[in-house]
Amino acid sequence: MAGLSDFSGYKDMLVFLATAGVVVPSVHRLNVSPVLGFLAAVAVLGPFGLGRLADSWEPLAYVTLHQSDQIAGLAEFGVVFLMFVVGLELSLSRLLTMRRLVFGLGLAQVAVSALSIGGIAAEFGLKPSAALVVGTCLALSSTAIIVDMLAGQKRLPTTTGRVTFAILIAQDLAVVPILFIVETLGHGGDSVTSGLLMALAKGAVAIGGIVLVGRLLLKPLFRIVADTESAELFMAAILLVSVGAAVAAASAGLSMALGGFVAGSLLAETAYRRAIEATIGPFKGLLLGVFFFSVGMGFDALSVAGAPLLILGASIGLVLIKAAIALLLARLFGIAWPAAIKSALLIGPGGEFAFIVIGLAGNAGLVPTEVAAPILAIVALSMAAIPGFDYLGRKLSSRVEKIVPPDPATLIVPPSDGTVKALVVGYGRVGELVGRMLERHELSYIAVDRSAATVSLARRKGKPVYFGDITTVPFMKTCGIDTVAAVIVTVDAPLIVEQIVKAVRAMRTDIVIVARARDSSHARHLYEIGVTDAVPETIEASLQLSEAALVGLGVPMGPVIASVHDERDEYRRALINAAGESQFASETSRKGGLPTSSRKRQA
Repeated sequence: MAGLSDFSGYKDMLVFLATAGVVVPSVHRLNVSPVLGFLAAVAVLGPFGLGRLADSWEPLAYVTLHQSDQIAGLAEFGVVFLMFVVGLELSLSRLLTMRRLVFGLGLAQVAVSALSIGGIAAEFGLKPSAALVVGTCLALSSTAIIVDMLAGQKRLPTTTGRVTFAILIAQDLAVVPILFIVETLGHGGDSVTSGLLMALAKGAVAIGGIVLVGRLLLKPLFRIVADTESAELFMAAILLVSVGAAVAAASAGLSMALGGFVAGSLLAETAYRRAIEATIGPFKGLLLGVFFFSVGMGFDALSVAGAPLLILGASIGLVLIKAAIALLLARLFGIAWPAAIKSALLIGPGGEFAFIVIGLAGNAGLVPTEVAAPILAIVALSMAAIPGFDYLGRKLSSRVEKIVPPDPATLIVPPSDGTVKALVVGYGRVGELVGRMLERHELSYIAVDRSAATVSLARRKGKPVYFGDITTVPFMKTCGIDTVAAVIVTVDAPLIVEQIVKAVRAMRTDIVIVARARDSSHARHLYEIGVTDAVPETIEASLQLSEAALVGLGVPMGPVIASVHDERDEYRRALINAAGESQFASETSRKGGLPTSSRKRQA
């Protein structure tokens, strides 16, 4: 045993790698989330599972886990990378695209759920600070399991996927102030209000410093590293930024997880975001596995085995409370009943961040151990049931769809006589204006939209608008994709625009595709995937402001229009050239190189 203790840290890492290489692939074949595989494995092999018997039977010491310093460091590193990946997905442009659902529906779900659950916890005798912590952490859901499941089922582009993803983004954003609150209350007494104010002040100063340094140094750093064309150095730069920000946050008295989140958010705004995603993609799942593996080591299943019915009932109650709140809020935001039901039941179970929050709160003395253990059991049980609740949601929504008759306007089929010249995708304010311009120039068109309410309103106005999802091949053919001359994408959602462009381009390589873009970086990506022309909203707004200002200053209209056209053409050429360079960088990265500015050397 003396020899084994010398290598206990390496042994724990080997057990983790064996779990990742054997157990997780096995449960994946059973359509079980790898997250649940990691949690189940550590529950069996951890210090509160078979690890309890290691002292009694020596062979078990070689295959079980212990709370070694090495695995604790690995655990914290896993948390840092979990928050880094979350931050990398939460770029400012993405938040602005989904701002109504994220900052409206999502934050409302977090706030109402936290207050409701916290109120119930207070009724059971918890102090206000403990009730606040319990309510906020149980209000969160499992981003890792839900997004992985929806992506695997190709449901992220659906209404259910968009609504659920928006709520999850809001919850991920809420983790940051929640961690602030836990840390501040743990150091400064029991006042919730003062703790929140202190948390915001301290967080603003510390994170502001990290952001300022990151803004100044990130782009030059990655430009220098990219010029080396070394995959190893690029990976080292990613580790430097993520771990460096985490250490800086810890030095300021905050958690390392917050630093990792800020680092990911900063890199999400750079031109290297996609290259970073491609670089960390192969082992991102493994790093997340480190996190789930580590948080499970603190869960003692036997401590709550004496009250299994209570834990089961509390888990069901948690799901019902959160699902009811999410369902009502979704309906208030105009989400149709079927999608609202499916999203609500996905959001209902607890999430992985509860393990982090409860762990920090327990270490800070905010949540007693006898309360923390049952809460973690409730969260783990509800997370394990997410696939079941998803199945239930789909069954219930299908029954609701049968009960609620569809609007007859959504059942009208587009014409298939081959006379339509243009297909407009999305019939909001932009799509409606495009339709009017096509009518003015006597060009026949049809428009499609996935909102039944939008289609019904447009049909009552006599507009040729039809209900359906243009990314599906049968509906594309119904809309005459084989004969139309152009597809105009006006949807205000970058991810959906990209899916539409890819689907249309896969059907026809010769068709004209004009797409609405959020900004220049989004436009550049659209050129990469095959649009004929992309129209960035920010650039067009700038050009229109310039035109109005110049005319107002007395410059003749002719030269103004000519200069605006010249400027627009210059932007277009720059974006197309940048798209070509990005494609070259992607090919180089797949071959072991990196995004570089060495296109001239390659030529």
